[in-house]
Amino acid sequence: MLAYAIRRLALIPLTLFGIILINFVVVQLAPGGPVEQMIARIEGTAGSESQRISGGGGDIQATRMQQGREGTTGAYRGAQGLDPAFIKDIEKQFGFDKPAHERFIQMVGNYVRFDFGKSFYRDTSVVDLVLEKMPVSISLGLWTTFIIYLVSIPLGIAKARRDGSTFDIASSWAIIIGYAVPGFLFAIALIVLFAGGRYFAWFPLRGLTSPDWAEMTAWGKVVDYFWHLALPVTALVIGSFAGLTMLTKNSFLEEINKQYVVTARAKGLTDNQVLYGHIFRNAMLLVVAGFPAALVGILFTGSILIEIIFSLDGLGLLGYEAVVNRDYPVMFGTLYMFSMLGLVLNLISDLTYQFVDPRIDFGKREV
Repeated sequence: MLAYAIRRLALIPLTLFGIILINFVVVQLAPGGPVEQMIARIEGTAGSESQRISGGGGDIQATRMQQGREGTTGAYRGAQGLDPAFIKDIEKQFGFDKPAHERFIQMVGNYVRFDFGKSFYRDTSVVDLVLEKMPVSISLGLWTTFIIYLVSIPLGIAKARRDGSTFDIASSWAIIIGYAVPGFLFAIALIVLFAGGRYFAWFPLRGLTSPDWAEMTAWGKVVDYFWHLALPVTALVIGSFAGLTMLTKNSFLEEINKQYVVTARAKGLTDNQVLYGHIFRNAMLLVVAGFPAALVGILFTGSILIEIIFSLDGLGLLGYEAVVNRDYPVMFGTLYMFSMLGLVLNLISDLTYQFVDPRIDFGKREV
């Protein structure tokens, strides 16, 4: 076990390097980097100013246009009218005055020291941004995962015990709908129904707390917090519980049909004794071991659209805005941190197998 864990930990730096390298190359090939976006903003501002000046006299506009032609550069599309020296300053400001391979080597060296730099547009370090947004995503992820397991495991066990019954068939229809319809569509439906969209205004639409949250009593803060969490967590649960429910059912069905269960019943044990004394431990192996991966999926990927729809300022919304604005330090910094967290949690998932069932020996497993 220890040797296996050490081998897996040794592979994490190589895996991280590969992830960062592939994404870095893709980003370099994608159009519309931060320099281009800054140029577009400047050009748009200059264009608006030129239109305003033209109302007062055509001679001034003509002079500005002529100056723009004299300072034209072909390095970036849409950079007409800007002094090449000024564009060089912009490149230096964003770190693009160096070749791509030098920038990559410098970035990797900084990441080894956990130095993720500052956001291009917020003048705040990436670590501070992540710490600022993390409470929202952790709230969504933890409560969603907790409720999913609280609902899916008993439901899956009940379906396995009543396989083929009316209850099993009826609940399967609900599971199929939950699996087929994306969570963000449920979020929109919940807003229309319960957040003042068209029918009722029972729940708030934005944020995790009310504006006067700091002035509330302790009990009032708790109620307000869960009041704001109700709709986004419901949308995430409805869109995510189906897979775990079917996994639980199938795991228990597989164990129920094994010979040791028949033997246990032949010894006179009750159904509950067989279920919770023998079947439960073996059947829950896959379910429990998948908890870390499920948490990561909900925490960092599944809540992106939910955060956008409900205007929740979390990690999902931060990542989305970083991609749209080409905020490379935030993009690569969060990618590095979350990839490392995912790799560590995957290792924990594997080690959880042995915790649940000591018969599993990872020491003989090849990485």
